[in-house]
Amino acid sequence: MRVLVKGAGVAGLTVARELHARGAKVIVFDPHPNFARAASWLAGGMLAPWCERESAAETVLKRGLDAADRWEAILPGKVVRNGTLVVASTRDHGELRRFASRTTCYQWVEEDDIAALEPTLATRFRHGLFFQREAHLDPRQALRALKELLSAEGVVFTDEDVSEDDFSDIVDCTGAARIGQSRNLRGVRGEMLYLHTEEVTLARPVRLLHPRFPVYIVPRGKGLFMVGATMIETEFDGPITARSMMELLNAAYALHPAFADATIVETGAGIRPALPDNFPRVMREGKVTYLNGLYRHGFLLAPTMAAEAADLVFSERTTQRSFQCT
Repeated sequence: MRVLVKGAGVAGLTVARELHARGAKVIVFDPHPNFARAASWLAGGMLAPWCERESAAETVLKRGLDAADRWEAILPGKVVRNGTLVVASTRDHGELRRFASRTTCYQWVEEDDIAALEPTLATRFRHGLFFQREAHLDPRQALRALKELLSAEGVVFTDEDVSEDDFSDIVDCTGAARIGQSRNLRGVRGEMLYLHTEEVTLARPVRLLHPRFPVYIVPRGKGLFMVGATMIETEFDGPITARSMMELLNAAYALHPAFADATIVETGAGIRPALPDNFPRVMREGKVTYLNGLYRHGFLLAPTMAAEAADLVFSERTTQRSFQCT
């Protein structure tokens, strides 16, 4: 079986892995090498199903429960299992209570607990929520490592046009590129930035709640922090806006004043593909299987959705063979 996977973001790579592991000959086509147009290149990489449950459907929690285990099986040693810390200023304590009311699997932590978890934040927050079972990874390291692993195992990557007629099956994982082609698919803009400072250390992602612009800050090591991310209902794909830059910087400063002296290493903006219920779908039309709509849950849901896509490809092939034999 020769399968063409279109797209080399987190969806395309995890699908390619699933198909290859099941014996398919896989070619991955992406006209934008080095993840230049992949929304997952700008992702936070948080494997945080209980935190996501605060604003997402129960399905996201259920399908993302084993995300850390799946990623550990794919890329051993890349997953950091230090949990997630959620904090808010004293005046926004109601946001913490609201967050807690919408999810589970957390423990309330007080000032001393927060200081023990994150010494840098000592005395800065009186209350928080600690999600001990959550994890995170570095998306860029994961994408590079997975592509290198697949290449070494014989999966072919190309940015040159190929004939779809040469393949028995096609799996389309092109994400936002299908906006305007796939019914009900829309774009949700996300903006982020990378800051560098040696004055702050964090062991885990920290979410800072705010009524207007809740954000997360994820440590990347060696003084580098990813700060994100906005969620704006627009398909404008230009650079980060001044408003978003100010809000993200203000949030980082609110977490710790030392971020005021951090250097801005990188800014980024991208379009996340989303369906009306913000949950991804796997669909099949003819010999083409579509995996799309990962929204803000790319790394959390990609492994399980990739397995579903591979199941559909192979079940279709089994059905065809059975039909031919009758």
